[in-house]
Amino acid sequence: MLMGKLSAIAVKNLKEPGRYSDGEGLILKLAAQGRGSWVLRVQADGKRKDIGLGSLAELGLADARDSARAIRKQLKAGIDVVAERKKAELTIPTFREAAKMVHAEHKAAWKNGKHKDQWINTLETYAFPVIGDSPVSEVEGPAIRDVLAKIWLTKPETARRVRQRIAAVLDWACAKGFRETEAPLRSIARGLPRQPRKQMHFSAMPFRDVPAFLSSLRERQSVGRLALEMLILTAARSGEIRGCEWKEIDLRKRLWNVPADRMKAGVLHTVPLSEAALDVLKRAKAIKAPASDLVFPGSSPLRPLSDMTLLKVLRDKDLDVTVHGFRSSFRDWAAEETSYPGEVAEAALAHTIPNKVEAAYRRTDFLEKRKLLMADWGEFCSSLLISGS
Repeated sequence: MLMGKLSAIAVKNLKEPGRYSDGEGLILKLAAQGRGSWVLRVQADGKRKDIGLGSLAELGLADARDSARAIRKQLKAGIDVVAERKKAELTIPTFREAAKMVHAEHKAAWKNGKHKDQWINTLETYAFPVIGDSPVSEVEGPAIRDVLAKIWLTKPETARRVRQRIAAVLDWACAKGFRETEAPLRSIARGLPRQPRKQMHFSAMPFRDVPAFLSSLRERQSVGRLALEMLILTAARSGEIRGCEWKEIDLRKRLWNVPADRMKAGVLHTVPLSEAALDVLKRAKAIKAPASDLVFPGSSPLRPLSDMTLLKVLRDKDLDVTVHGFRSSFRDWAAEETSYPGEVAEAALAHTIPNKVEAAYRRTDFLEKRKLLMADWGEFCSSLLISGS
């Protein structure tokens, strides 16, 4: 057994502040006679680390050597001592506490005040009674399934949102070091029944009916009908269309640049404009209000068209579909009638990438491929107009 360079008497008599080595990485950092701390210098993953063992007042030389010996054994066994210590020092919050912390951190970035309230309210109503008092490190698939099972078929949209919000809390807890893994979404999905398609939130017009509907929109002209036609041809959201300004349109490049502050994901979105979409803009330009830059102004030229105006166009035609549902019509058409990759269609819809790793590495918005996709969509939507049917 190797003998250290220091002795108990020598340590007791040391007066000069400094670092005193006992060998094998054990070091005494002396601040003054009788005051100091022990550290163990080690090599781990090719890097040098100093691991604190305790103060001189708490540990004598023999105890410091015992602690150093124990740590060396752990390192030899492949245990990350520093990480284990940090984990032991963490105070694991309950799911309820973690959810409130996540809500507090993220609500400033949410533009919709109603969404801010709903986010935490849905968890308070459905999740907290079941898993609220559980340490966030112990919330696993079976417990989450039990939360969702009660409302999965009766309130499908709410259930999906609760699942998404529980996952957000668990992913945050994983990132903070409060749990080993992110939300076990795959195992949860396997434990729940399939939700009927008829319970989808947004009623969508079958894509095969879109050309006839688009033709009927042109039976007479109004700002609302033009806006709805543009929405269909660009697969855009209502708010993006209603807030559209002429300065965002680049007719030469045939592009519409939607600013980040009007996008759901908060990122600039460039929309390729098909011949059919350019035709809508041409007709809108002819009735442009001189005092406004809005492409589709409301009853007051300086105010955007209301969302209800678009819905009224559908209701006047006695259609039980939603404005937002036309995005689903586009997506179904792209999947069933074209060979464009799914990620190109998703990019056209400005959907965020759910897979965090994939999102981190993707560096393209598929603009060139989207130009072709939207041109084909425009031709499909206008097929009855072109044929003269």
